[in-house]
Order: sequence, then structure tokens, then C-alpha cells
Amino acid sequence: MKKLFYAIIATVLVSFGVNAQGIKTPAPSPTQTIKQDFALSSIEIVYSRPNIKGRTVFGDLAPFGKLWRTGANAATRITFGEDVKVGGVAVKAGTYVLYSIPNKDEWEVILNKGLNNWGIDGYKADEDVAKFKVKPMTLPTSVETFTMQITNVMPASADIQVMWEKTAIAIPVVADIDAKIAKSIESAMTVDNRPYFQAASYYFETGKDLSKALTWADKAIELNPKAFWIIHLKAKIQAKLGDKASAIATANKSIESAKEAKNDDYVALNEKLIASLK
Repeated sequence: MKKLFYAIIATVLVSFGVNAQGIKTPAPSPTQTIKQDFALSSIEIVYSRPNIKGRTVFGDLAPFGKLWRTGANAATRITFGEDVKVGGVAVKAGTYVLYSIPNKDEWEVILNKGLNNWGIDGYKADEDVAKFKVKPMTLPTSVETFTMQITNVMPASADIQVMWEKTAIAIPVVADIDAKIAKSIESAMTVDNRPYFQAASYYFETGKDLSKALTWADKAIELNPKAFWIIHLKAKIQAKLGDKASAIATANKSIESAKEAKNDDYVALNEKLIASLK
């Protein structure tokens, strides 16, 4: 009987152990992955998000003047899909660890090759690929959960924001894409189905040769005379060139085509453009 009793107890304990190991609870510093299309590729960030929980963060939990993992758990990883400049420093496409040294008036930001590091454990200064300084900003309200985001996303520039408590920093990222796109346009213009509209749009948005942009817009309209969006682009190019009368006339043509297509958005866009030119 005793053997049977002990066997039953052992079975219960084993069963309890299995169940206990299978319990799932929320992570205290959950991981977040964000990916942003940027320039001709993307930026991806993988990081852990601790909460303040009534603590003092900067100057205490993250001491001033000391290396910080910039988050929690494993070191924060940032992947750049193409060569960029981060904080003005040239960085090759690839994945890096983000470290920082917070201070009251200035932070030092570090990109490092230590992809297997847990936090700052294993950090080696000779694996740094970029090191630069940024000014912290004071936020109007406290951010409870450590947050990173990619903001101010322009065709060739963006900011990686780091926010926690009432402090934020912005890490500028710039990509040199003009030469690549110019080469791509030049190549595309030698084959059939030439991307006149895309090329004209790029030149207009980046303020390049507007006369060439206008020529490409005209060619795109020749291929698709009812394309109100292309006609609208032509009107904007003419306006930027200072030819208000032509811009207004072209915008009115875009309105006609947009009304035929029952596209109220472009009707409104053209009306707004015309109003700005009078």
C-alpha cells in the first residue's frame, strides 16, 4: 500500500511540475519589432520595452555617464537595408546593436557589432561602428513604457526616436539615394514602357530639374490623356516653375478628367491648387 501511495504522489507531483512549467505569463519587458520602409529599403528595430513602475529612470535606473543597453533584456538591434549615415557617421547596410550613454545635457549614441551581447554584457569598444552625440529633449508628459519609433520619414531621411519617462532623443538617419535613382531612371528611359510619371514625380518632389520633369509629365499624359493624377502633377510642376496661368489651365483640365472618373479627391486638390495661385 505504501508503495502504491508513493507512486500516486509521485505521479501527481510530476503532473503538477509539467503544468507549472507550461504556465504562460506576460513578459515584464515585452519585445517589439518595428519595420519602416525607408529610402530604397527599410529600417527594422527589435527591442524590449520596460515600464517605469514608479522608479526614477535617468540618473538612477539608467545612470548618467554610464553605458546603457537602451532598453531591457538583450541588446536593442537595428537593421539598415542600405548604406546610410547615422548621426552624420557612415554606416554600412547590416544589423547593429544600439547602446547609449545618457547625460542631462547630452547623450552619446553608439552602434556596435556585438549582436550576441545580453544588454551591455560582452560590450567591446573596438566593435563600435559609429559613435556620435545628440541633445535630449524634455517631453511634456511622462512615457511609462520605453518606446522607440521611426518618425519624420522623408524620401532620404528619417529620425529614430527613443522616449522614456520625460526624456527623448532623435537619431538622424540619412540615405544617399539620388545617384542610385538617377542611374535607375536613365536605364529605364532606354526601354519600352518608360516610367515617365514616376520620374517626373521624383524630380518634382526632390526639386531637381523641373523642366525635365515637365517634359516627362507631358510624355506620360500623351500615353494616358485622361489620367487626372498625371495632369495634376503637371499643374504642380508648372506652378513651381512660376507659370501660374499654365498651371491654372492644366489644373482645370485635371478637374474635368477627375469629374468624369468621379474622383472628388482630385477635384478638391486641383481647386486648392488653383486657389493658391490666384
